[in-house]
Amino acid sequence: MFTGIITQKGKIKKIKSLNGKIYFAIAAPNFLRGAKIGDSVACDGVCLTLVKIAKDEFEVELMPETLRLTKFQDAAAGSSVNLERSLKIGDRLDGHFVSGHIDDVGIIKEIAKDGDYTDLIINASAPLMKYFARKGSAAVNGVSLTIAGIGKDWFKVCLITHTLTVTNLSELKIGDKVNLEVDMIARYLEQLLKTKNYGK
Repeated sequence: MFTGIITQKGKIKKIKSLNGKIYFAIAAPNFLRGAKIGDSVACDGVCLTLVKIAKDEFEVELMPETLRLTKFQDAAAGSSVNLERSLKIGDRLDGHFVSGHIDDVGIIKEIAKDGDYTDLIINASAPLMKYFARKGSAAVNGVSLTIAGIGKDWFKVCLITHTLTVTNLSELKIGDKVNLEVDMIARYLEQLLKTKNYGK
């Protein structure tokens, strides 16, 4: 479980394939102090397992299904990734609950600059749009953001200076792909309403 509060950006140093699995070597100095093999880490919002830890980098394993369902299908060495360690009991919850299970890939439709701030318009698939609500939450590349506007096939988020500084959202261009995870409360609410109507 994560919060969507990015603590550091890392850089993919190497991508390798072995026995049908994909491994990313990610450089991130001082990011994993105290971590151990088997711990979870969110990379651009994707919950991945640490399989190797070195001084200034670590390695994670991705299954083919993970590549298919995320923007990582287009990953390349040199790309930056947003990083977050898993939530611990007693930690402050400054964002919202993020599971690290990507729902879909969105496409950047518009980027609007407003002084030091940036608005992103993101296209999302029709099945996903029902989970978005104005002033609700969504995770974009693992970043917890508040939804500022909604259209038929898009939603808008506004990025403050701090978010632009500490995440890779500042590097986005029109047409780029982003990992999307909807607020899990919306998913549970939908399931609850379905269950309520089972006996009718």
